Amino acid sequence: MPSTNKSTVLVTGATGYVGGRLVPCLLREGYRVRCFVRDGARLRAQPWGDQVEVAEGDALKADTVPPAMEGVDAVYYLIHSLGSGEDEFAERDRRAATNVRTAAEAAGVQRIVYLGGMRPKGERQSKHLQSRIETGDVLREGPIPVTEFRAAQIVGSGSLSFELVRYLTERVPLMICPTWVHTPTQPIAIRNVLQYLVAALDRPESAGEIVEIGGSDVLTYAEMFEIYAAVRGLRRWIVNVPFLTPRLSSHWVGLVTPISNAIARPLIEGLDNEVVVDDPEAARSLFPDVEPLSFEAAVRLALRRAASDEIPTVWNSAVSSTPASTDTAQLDTTEGLYREVRHASVAASPERAFDTITRLGGETGWLYGDALWRLRGWVDQLLGGVGFRQGRRDPDHLRVGDAVDFWRVETLNQADGLLRLRAEMRLPGRAWLQFEVGAPPETDGTRITQTLFFEPKGLTGTVYWHLVRPLHGLLFDGMLRALRDRIDAQGATRAASDDGVSEAPSATSRAS
Repeated sequence: MPSTNKSTVLVTGATGYVGGRLVPCLLREGYRVRCFVRDGARLRAQPWGDQVEVAEGDALKADTVPPAMEGVDAVYYLIHSLGSGEDEFAERDRRAATNVRTAAEAAGVQRIVYLGGMRPKGERQSKHLQSRIETGDVLREGPIPVTEFRAAQIVGSGSLSFELVRYLTERVPLMICPTWVHTPTQPIAIRNVLQYLVAALDRPESAGEIVEIGGSDVLTYAEMFEIYAAVRGLRRWIVNVPFLTPRLSSHWVGLVTPISNAIARPLIEGLDNEVVVDDPEAARSLFPDVEPLSFEAAVRLALRRAASDEIPTVWNSAVSSTPASTDTAQLDTTEGLYREVRHASVAASPERAFDTITRLGGETGWLYGDALWRLRGWVDQLLGGVGFRQGRRDPDHLRVGDAVDFWRVETLNQADGLLRLRAEMRLPGRAWLQFEVGAPPETDGTRITQTLFFEPKGLTGTVYWHLVRPLHGLLFDGMLRALRDRIDAQGATRAASDDGVSEAPSATSRAS
């Protein structure tokens, strides 16, 4: 049984891929958990959201950090700024780490546990990996003992590394591969990462230590492609080419996978560096209970979880996974905000209508003009945006903070029938798409209100809005009509099914 007298821990980056999986593990071990996040609504949407304390703030804003540290014994530092732009993430990482370390010092925190990256080897040093090492150095500048775990690629359902391997192998039978696919690396299963992170607080001897962690295999990405293909029963051929630079490779990855060019480039620069555990005995002696999994075992676990459609977090769960131009400010209906409002009525309950709306995007698509949606996503990728292939974490269920193609769920209220999506594509302004569902008084059926909001940025934004309005008329009118038809068709199908069920007993009765 887990202890009920364990300390209070603060998890930063709790809406991210690792943080969102670490929190329930800590809760199961009996820790009191406080989560430091920019948007508490995204956290409360988690299944465990009502079991933790929520401290809202931003590690880049020093004055918002100290309140989160009050009464905390240990801090998990899981913040990174990979999606904030090639020239910005290192400076942002330093600033965030400094602010957290300073506030933790003042609050008397006893331990910091940090998940970073391996020290890069080779002549071309990855800026991303260098920044992860520098973040650990910044955290250690204070008096608080830091346990720093250094990991290479993390493999799990929805992880960035797993999605890279999965999409490239699934979609490209003939793989044109640059030199980075032959660089040795030591991927680690997310299950093992969580085991190390949770165990750190129970191992006082790990305080002040730098621990490199990895799986049981040292592989190249080419070998990972081959193993994944074997697990899935696919035949794939790899053709080596020497001329694909990280920039060109990032466009290739952005074209084939849901990973945007802005994230793909620093990621691929990191893949060009050898990242292998130098001293495996260190992790083994400190954490003898952790048995590193093979890459194949990690892939099988990830595929099993993905097939179950129960993926708790994905690589783009965190705000930092989106480009720096993405503004996380919520909708503010002030002057200067353009609106397009459309209505439709359906012969269905508000609950069923809302359920259909919340399944839009991903494999379901947007019901009308999908080619235009994909064209817009392709243009966005060329501009360095997120593109259209972020998909959905779950095909049937949404949570606040989920990515839906190039939108992000900002507000989701089942009781009020309200869904608001914030645009993450590159725009000269900010945009939202909102659906409201309700039953008008003294009428049958349900009324759906679809509203497109746009807040232009300067003259460019205003011109852009007026140029695209005719296309909106075609696209969003068509979407609402198709949505109405789908809801009504589902209602007719359900009614026919109910009629068939109700007739069955009387037929059976007559036969007997």
